[in-house]
Amino acid sequence: MVNQELLTQFLGVYAFQPATAFWRAVEVNVLRKYIFTSGTCLDLGCGDGKLTAILFQEAYSNKLMVIGIDSDEDETRRAAQFPFYIRVHTCSASNIPEESDSFDHIISNSVLEHIKEIEAAITEVARLLKVGGTFLFTVPSPDFHTCLRGPISWRASRQIYLEGIDKRLAHYRYWSAEEWQTLLARYNLKIEQQVKYLNCLEVQRWETISRFTAGILYAIAKQTKSPIEIQKRMRLRQTQNQIVLPHWLAYFLAKIISKGMNEEEPYKPEKYGCLLILAKKIG
Repeated sequence: MVNQELLTQFLGVYAFQPATAFWRAVEVNVLRKYIFTSGTCLDLGCGDGKLTAILFQEAYSNKLMVIGIDSDEDETRRAAQFPFYIRVHTCSASNIPEESDSFDHIISNSVLEHIKEIEAAITEVARLLKVGGTFLFTVPSPDFHTCLRGPISWRASRQIYLEGIDKRLAHYRYWSAEEWQTLLARYNLKIEQQVKYLNCLEVQRWETISRFTAGILYAIAKQTKSPIEIQKRMRLRQTQNQIVLPHWLAYFLAKIISKGMNEEEPYKPEKYGCLLILAKKIG
């Protein structure tokens, strides 16, 4: 079931990204069950900080110190405006200007699938975490492609469609928990918990919304620029950062976008498009 309160909040701050708002509403509803309330936390791939603000809105306290990092200077400039960040760095995930063994927690929400040199990033995670520290991250799962409905035309190639999706989303991998553990183990990180989320019906709802929003922009740009680059060029990103939709309008849109998703499902989903992993540094 889609959390209407979260979806309304995300639509309010991501007015021009309804597909992203839908995905994040499902994601954060799961993620916040594992969030921490104290210690020093690195927000790896913090973006503009809006998601973290919603994620921590109930858990945040003066016992939690949050440092953000992202490679996009426009995004970190926005994130730095949130008071819960004590520092925000513009840097890569493999070269973070913080001291070794200085973090109790590292959180990375829908970021690792976008990092090409993933081992370098995990090396940095292991360097920064204290022994006993936690690494909480979310990523698309091996079933993400399976869950997608596919091209509208039955004559179109599904493989080409999937390759187009991956290129537009800049997804480099769809690993299982076992594949993640193989990499993490090399750096003394052990998976403690794993949770699947975003069932196939939800993936397909995201796909439909995305097809008629970011998908159209991507097609107009002849698949040469990412949706974020297009949004920046059209100044949609800047406009979105300056406005918040009225609650009543965001709530109305949430009802439309999630129509039929909050009914009791007639079956138990067997496949999910995403994976939450909670790992611990063991030595």
